[in-house]
Amino acid sequence: MASTSQAAGSPAKPPVKISTAEGFFCGALAAMTAVTVTNPMEVCKTRMQLQGELMSAAPRVLSGQAGSAAPQAGAQAAVGARLYKSSLDCFTKTIKSEGVKGVQRGIGAAYVYQVLLNGSRLGFYEPFRKAINRAAGKRPEEQWAAGAFAAGASSGCVGAILGNPLFLIKARIQAYSPHFVIGRASHNYKSTVDGLVKIVQSEGVRGLVRGMDAAVLRTAMGSTVQLPAYNWFKSYLTNMDVDANAYNPLKFLANKPNSFFTYLASSIFSGLCVCAVMQPADTALTRMYNQPVRVDERGRSVGTLYRNPFHCLYLTAKAEGVLGWYKGTTAHLFRIAPHTVLTLVMNEAYLRWYTNFNSSLASSQLPEAPHGMAEPLAHVGDARQ
Repeated sequence: MASTSQAAGSPAKPPVKISTAEGFFCGALAAMTAVTVTNPMEVCKTRMQLQGELMSAAPRVLSGQAGSAAPQAGAQAAVGARLYKSSLDCFTKTIKSEGVKGVQRGIGAAYVYQVLLNGSRLGFYEPFRKAINRAAGKRPEEQWAAGAFAAGASSGCVGAILGNPLFLIKARIQAYSPHFVIGRASHNYKSTVDGLVKIVQSEGVRGLVRGMDAAVLRTAMGSTVQLPAYNWFKSYLTNMDVDANAYNPLKFLANKPNSFFTYLASSIFSGLCVCAVMQPADTALTRMYNQPVRVDERGRSVGTLYRNPFHCLYLTAKAEGVLGWYKGTTAHLFRIAPHTVLTLVMNEAYLRWYTNFNSSLASSQLPEAPHGMAEPLAHVGDARQ
């Protein structure tokens, strides 16, 4: 009966394959959707990470920075002061003093960065994973844990390298306040393009790759766990043996691979893993990006505070304690958890919508069977069974 039904009905939809370019596009679009919602918490995280930079005791005031790091006229040079009590306090004070524009600082650079970073991370993950599997003598479709971790780190590093100039500008724009110098420097850019121009003018082209080592470290750590954690937890839910533990609170998601709530639970788990692993490297990255710079004897622009991310973490721990690495963790969690959820859920949704659209388009272009052919073909099918 199955053969008769298939032959007599519409032609079967041909399978639709997603290319690397299409995967890149869907991943980038998903990330842009997410960053629109989560950028305010990114602004708060950045400011929380910079306040009290390398200060071990009570707040104190330092002189304003010169050159490209000069604060706006009238700004209070409150470097080292504890301006915000918490992430919520930072959000409230920022929106009160700077409006919606204040909590959405750097959104333009964030969009472009997300296209480059997450488009690479989501678009190149599967090709990298399959290539690593082949190199290790395994089947491309096999879910090999080591290969998944390596693919996540590799795809994330590609995105970090491509997006470094945009992340640099985004971090500096988000850290800037017309009222305070948050951290050791303040960079006032009118836009993403203005930031690119000013960095090249004052720091040279080398300035655009500032902090790239920290960006690669941060992104590799996050990417190493993001997709593998998501896929592992989704696989766990899909293959869960409900009878093994009747009290498992997640049993209502068992064996539902295409459920929205399965995507949601897997994304939340992934976001928690990413935040836990990435926070110290994220703090180092923010501080390396925003540090004041100078031109050395060889004519190169160099940071005046940190040589590399490990040096930054060392100085931070020395002056502020190890807990200094975790400044802004609450804002980071409030940013990365919904961002990861929205990115991965919307990526699944966009891929499904795109696949269904292409499948419908392909099936509509198939030639119709000649009249009178459907029934004889059905009989042939029945005879072969």
